[in-house]
Amino acid sequence: MHSQWEGNLVGTGPIGSGGLSSCGVDATQLPNHLGRLGGTLPTKGNPVRWVRLVLWPKTAPESSKPLRPTAYLDGLRGFAAFLVYIHHNQLWAHGVANYADAAIFENAWGWRGQFRFATFYGIRNFFTGGHLAVAVFYVISGYVLSAKPLALIQTADYAKLSENLGSAFFRRWFRLYLPLLVTTLVYVASWHVFGYWNPACKPKATFREELWNWYVEFKNFSFLFKEGPVWVTYNTHLWSIPLEMRGSIITFTACLALSRATTKARLLCQLILMFYFMYIVDGFYGALFIAGMMQCDLDLLAKISDPGFPRVLRRMEPYKTFIYYHLFVISMFLAGVPSQTADVRDLRANPGWYWLSFLKPQAVYDPKWFYLFFAANMLVACTPRMGWVKRFFESRFCQFLGRVSFSFYLVHGPLLATVGDRLYHMVGYVRPFEDSQKHMAQWSNVFPLPKTGPMGLEVAFLVPHLVLLPLTLWVADVVTRMVDEPSVRFASWLYKRTLGLDREPEIHACKEDEMVALMRLA
Repeated sequence: MHSQWEGNLVGTGPIGSGGLSSCGVDATQLPNHLGRLGGTLPTKGNPVRWVRLVLWPKTAPESSKPLRPTAYLDGLRGFAAFLVYIHHNQLWAHGVANYADAAIFENAWGWRGQFRFATFYGIRNFFTGGHLAVAVFYVISGYVLSAKPLALIQTADYAKLSENLGSAFFRRWFRLYLPLLVTTLVYVASWHVFGYWNPACKPKATFREELWNWYVEFKNFSFLFKEGPVWVTYNTHLWSIPLEMRGSIITFTACLALSRATTKARLLCQLILMFYFMYIVDGFYGALFIAGMMQCDLDLLAKISDPGFPRVLRRMEPYKTFIYYHLFVISMFLAGVPSQTADVRDLRANPGWYWLSFLKPQAVYDPKWFYLFFAANMLVACTPRMGWVKRFFESRFCQFLGRVSFSFYLVHGPLLATVGDRLYHMVGYVRPFEDSQKHMAQWSNVFPLPKTGPMGLEVAFLVPHLVLLPLTLWVADVVTRMVDEPSVRFASWLYKRTLGLDREPEIHACKEDEMVALMRLA
């Protein structure tokens, strides 16, 4: 899903096949081209048109084009980001005055005699599916990041493999952390500029002090080898990004280390790595990334009828419909693993989870990630093999969510803590804390609404989303076009600069627009 400008910049548009290098872009001209990197910012022209292009979501003339074979992964990732949004809003609203309500959401159907529609098997994933979503993110990233390297490995094209992995290694940090840097910096500056109270962050006395604190947090947060908790107080929902970076390095390293192994040895090593990360050490994210890599490997091997493809999977081909539908049901059950605490005794107290709790390996600290490992893998594997599920994730709504998914993930927390918190106060979800009552008195119960309806679907909960959801999607679209996409292309441009003006890497001989799309997806 790219504009004509994007096609020009990656070498697929009318300018030519060489991308930026063939356009004669000089390093001193970078600021002039950064606007066009997002495909929407003209450097000259009518200011009104400039503002409209910045603020108005771009149209999708390419919607008539056929979807890519892996478009369902875009949609699945986008819908997963939507589940994160729902999960955090449910807990924010229902944990306001009564933590017991939030505990009900985080436990199984029937926990302590609570039989709520929102916690019923399978259905609970649409209310508190945020943890499943993160596991799905990691499996998809493992799949996407290894797709090109594995294709080159299977054709024994080691020269291009070296180019591909070198480019991917170089660009990955920029792709993940530049959008985070920009969004958190804007967020930090906002309460000093506009002078509003934020319940999620206690402001510093001066903006200079705030800026220094933000710098210290960001540099530590973005350091791959930082020991201890990896946390950024300005947007606590971003805890998964450092694990995304670590998982990416694991995937690239595994591709390189296994590049010359036989097919059977490579698949066996992937199984051993998954076992190691899940059962020997507490590295669930590594297991999820390698699982995505293995799914990609098997899909590619199946397409080329490689003799190394496991024969047992070939024998199961006639029964695939029966198998995948059952795996899907199992996935939906495991995805609803209780997650209120990391204590396995609390897990055993939930109906339906007593015996399953004994499967948890000793190495896993938080039990939920063990069960989500299997749930996410089953879901990703089932999606392209169940027609109605695949079609749903290929719908325009899910494809839009997929395009803005990373930005949606970045901005939904700050918007929830600022706009969302005030909307919830207006309709009657008032926090019983002294600070909240002091700073939010003018917002509290301005337009009280009844809390009638099934838990999680109350009128007072749904009405604020008539404002909050469109606002979050719009901001996510703006950030995608103004920050996320330019960050991806800036990283690609910078990598080319390190190679010298007289050299174009062989990796760009392939369809680079597809590679950039995959990079955004990962």
